[in-house]
Amino acid sequence: MAVRQFSRRSMLMSAAALAVLPGTAQASPKRCEPAPIALQMWSLHEQAEQDLMGTLARVAEIGYVAIESYELYGHSPKAVKARLTELGLGLCSSHAPFPSGSEAKAILDQYAELGAKTLVWSLEPEEFTSLDGIRRGAARINEAVANAAAYGMRIGYHNHFAEFRNKFNGRSAYKILLSELDPSVVIELDTYWAQTGGVDPKAVAASLGKRLEYIHIKDGPAKGMDDYMVPYGQGVIDVDGVVKANRSVRWNIVEMDRSHYEMYGLLRSCYDYLVGRGLATGHRPVPA
Repeated sequence: MAVRQFSRRSMLMSAAALAVLPGTAQASPKRCEPAPIALQMWSLHEQAEQDLMGTLARVAEIGYVAIESYELYGHSPKAVKARLTELGLGLCSSHAPFPSGSEAKAILDQYAELGAKTLVWSLEPEEFTSLDGIRRGAARINEAVANAAAYGMRIGYHNHFAEFRNKFNGRSAYKILLSELDPSVVIELDTYWAQTGGVDPKAVAASLGKRLEYIHIKDGPAKGMDDYMVPYGQGVIDVDGVVKANRSVRWNIVEMDRSHYEMYGLLRSCYDYLVGRGLATGHRPVPA
């Protein structure tokens, strides 16, 4: 996610979360049909800031099964949860700061009230410029794992591209990070940023096995953080390939960080592409 990556430290108490995936990554069953389609709400952050409840209604109308939440925009968690229930939208996961350090209890208390099960977040780009930085970041995530476990919650990790561009003795910072993380940390692979980092996202997805539960799917030039996203099939991402790369994935999450296209129309086209090709399941049928 382009803009927000650099402002994450300031967003400590404003995301809604209610994960609907029980159990652990290791217990995830191998699915026999395409994973359901969800929307990362950062895609509509400008619209949601003006009218979150109305924005959620439009997401439901497109046919998305669930959202991955980002912010509450001044609404109470209970009000947002009730709105999702009213609209028939689930919450597959929530982007929320790692519950570590002095903020841990406040974050976890809030998400416990919501009944959250999976909180997903990232490290900052500068943390991947040294081995010590990677290890300190991993230690913070592992602290979050222990804190979250006491609340019955899981922690997930979402990548950008610094993890893949930075290498140490031939190993990517991403591989080093994963080797340092508690094995219970579930993985959310942003396939676009992986390709931007210079790796094949299909190969990365396949290598993660059952630990990979979520993928972020977007398309564009895959050049850098200021990219503008385009409809699937018009950029450099092999969308079909990344979706098919790992059958353990439990949620196909659409995300468009920014675009010159009208966003609701773009998100509808993404839905139609994935559901229409049989790559994901949704609430609204799309003729093949």
